[in-house]
Amino acid sequence: MEYVIVTGASTGIGYAITKYLIDRNYFVFGSVRKTADAERLAADFGEQSFRALLFDVTDREAIEKARLEVASSIGEQKLTALVNNAGIAVGGPLKYLSEDEIRQQMEVNVIGLLSVTQAFIPYLENPSSVGKIINISSVSGLLVSPFTSLYSASKFAVEALTHGLRRELKFHGITAVSIQPGPIKTPIWDKALSFAGKYDHTEYGKVLQDMDRFIKKTEQGAIPPEKVAQVVYRALTARNPRATYLVMKGGIFARIISWLPHSWVDKLMSSRAKRI
Repeated sequence: MEYVIVTGASTGIGYAITKYLIDRNYFVFGSVRKTADAERLAADFGEQSFRALLFDVTDREAIEKARLEVASSIGEQKLTALVNNAGIAVGGPLKYLSEDEIRQQMEVNVIGLLSVTQAFIPYLENPSSVGKIINISSVSGLLVSPFTSLYSASKFAVEALTHGLRRELKFHGITAVSIQPGPIKTPIWDKALSFAGKYDHTEYGKVLQDMDRFIKKTEQGAIPPEKVAQVVYRALTARNPRATYLVMKGGIFARIISWLPHSWVDKLMSSRAKRI
């Protein structure tokens, strides 16, 4: 039996990854924050293939409890992979974001990811195979768009951590991979960009009200989370996985834009905002 941990397994990409791996005979430990979600996933997947870990990635004590639970379950065996998927998206103009919002974005997407990784690194060290840390990053870790800049900052940090982990853990028999999804059919951005008039009193009020139209247009070209799950599986089973996997329609254009001079990208982003 091969064991994998997937954080943020209750919905969206995390749920799709969990299901995809279970269908391919992996045993998945899936982290959730609510007991109701743990019960729902246990009913969906069955105890022979799945076990819920109840913790928030920002709660060190709960992470430690989950670590002990995994250690007890796998005994002398090792983990095949840790998939760091849990994350949130905080949207809004940088000029007005509160300190609490800034801290929450970084606590979950960056500090939480590293806390979970530190806890489970010992269970990935295996002289007979390569343990994998697979971090779910984003195309926003390559490109910065207005009003999602804080989210991008967290994903740029995830990219840096992924490269650092790969280079530092090489001699422990562990590699690290970054998966960079583009627009995905999940509710994360509906929540993040539902400003509900929060910034109506600012100079950004009009453009933020019009963001819903842009979101709906983007969603038309979004890919299902199962596509991300397929790429995770590809990285998981590859003998020598790539350092990064960009998962989106027209991904080559995102790469090209990320290589352009900053002044060109500034103009491109400005023209898009005007069209909104």
